[in-house]
Amino acid sequence: MPVKPLALLLAATTAVSLTAAPGAAQDTEVTSTVEKKVEDDMQLPPLPEDKTVRQSVSIDGRTISYDATVGSVPVRDETGKVIGQVVYTAYTRPDAGPDRPVTFAFNGGPGASSVYLNMGAVGPKRVQFGSQGDAPSDSAIAVDNPNSWIGFTDLVFIDPIGTGFSRSLVDKEKTAKAFYANDPDIKYLSKVVFDWLVKEERLRSPKYLMGESYGGYRAPRIAYELQSQIGIGVNGLFLVSPYLDPASGAGSTALSPIPWMIDLPSMAASELERQHQLTPQAMAEVEAYTRGQFATDLLRGRSDPQAVARLVENVSRLTGLDPELVQDMGGRVDAGTYLREVHREQGLIGSIYDSNVTAYDPFPWSAQRQSNDPILDALIAPTTSAMVDFMTRVVGWKTDARYHALSYEVNQAWDRGKPDDTPVEDLRRAIANDPRMAVMIVHGWDDLSCPFFASRLIVDQMPDFGMGERVDLNVYPGGHMFYSRSDSGAAFKADARAIYTGAASGAES
Repeated sequence: MPVKPLALLLAATTAVSLTAAPGAAQDTEVTSTVEKKVEDDMQLPPLPEDKTVRQSVSIDGRTISYDATVGSVPVRDETGKVIGQVVYTAYTRPDAGPDRPVTFAFNGGPGASSVYLNMGAVGPKRVQFGSQGDAPSDSAIAVDNPNSWIGFTDLVFIDPIGTGFSRSLVDKEKTAKAFYANDPDIKYLSKVVFDWLVKEERLRSPKYLMGESYGGYRAPRIAYELQSQIGIGVNGLFLVSPYLDPASGAGSTALSPIPWMIDLPSMAASELERQHQLTPQAMAEVEAYTRGQFATDLLRGRSDPQAVARLVENVSRLTGLDPELVQDMGGRVDAGTYLREVHREQGLIGSIYDSNVTAYDPFPWSAQRQSNDPILDALIAPTTSAMVDFMTRVVGWKTDARYHALSYEVNQAWDRGKPDDTPVEDLRRAIANDPRMAVMIVHGWDDLSCPFFASRLIVDQMPDFGMGERVDLNVYPGGHMFYSRSDSGAAFKADARAIYTGAASGAES
């Protein structure tokens, strides 16, 4: 079973080589000279000052005015030297008091900017991407987003270093060490949240974190870092298609049935959707089979021919794949094979982010897939163009720098740590420490990059924490970016609004 992608960069094929560290034979003076020359050669123009414009959006028949700000927060090392600049986009209600909720949003990758949650999910404006039929040449004109959360919370979208316009001010080796690894990433982004709250005098506000995909890895860890190290309480977490358990994927297929169990329900959901039969009741039956007979038959293996026969029959029926193919695979169908084979007769390939979003296979006779993901290839152009147009033309935050909606270089350079490095431990600690902190995990049925069933199993293994359903799991039609479907985005908004109710007097003002 292939390694699960960390958010939006599964199909990255570009290899990037980092500058090699000086050899051991070099003395300290030479090393320092080389590093100093690298820093001297960096001639980056200064970022513009923070810029704010007044905007409005029409939602549910009423007009909501807000301030849109593009700004930056410096990142300092332990000596106080500025080593990076994090650019953010904030939407704040000018007439609300300091008790109004504020939500900080992160996308994933690693290497993804926050444009997807911003211009696709909960920001005041949106562009269409992530659904069947979307194309790179689609209009990049942003329109009012009826599913925006600006009615009940201020929103701050943060672009980590190397994404958007955020940038490092040190050489590649120092950049990788300071920014491109799991633990440093959590520490500096937590400080950015704190610095923004101080800068905007919002320490009294109820505070929420939202993370999509690898951002769903970030959010629980940032919450605990803020809570236990920096001194900021977090009122709630929204984990959108989160990447919660790296250990459940590659390396565990020799014995554990878990990887196959995690993927099967999302494959079955896609088949049910193609047959117009996708319902919560139908999926409950799929989940029951996956936890029961499917897991048992996987463990029986070839020692029980009847178990293999049951696997082939049920997996073929649930996925819509050719029984001969499923027989050849012993009932263990990986996501890559499924995405190529389920649409092969039409000459199409499916997206790992939503297997019912397809594109033509440019190399249909190749033994191996030789194309990028259909959703990734379609969304880069409209999201990049719309975001840069908004920041530079609408807000007037002028810069000559390049905007990185997705940075393959960051993804390639990332130190992912140990396979069992999971945010679930920090999630448990944060919830246990704060009985008032709410958690909502949300997924799309069809997502094979971060399948919903992984979160289902994780949530079912968590303690009660003494207050009933402390961790809520909701699944909607669609895939990784289920919010690209208007109905799913509206359902997500309605479910989330209940968490904010009563959080601050400024809500829905």
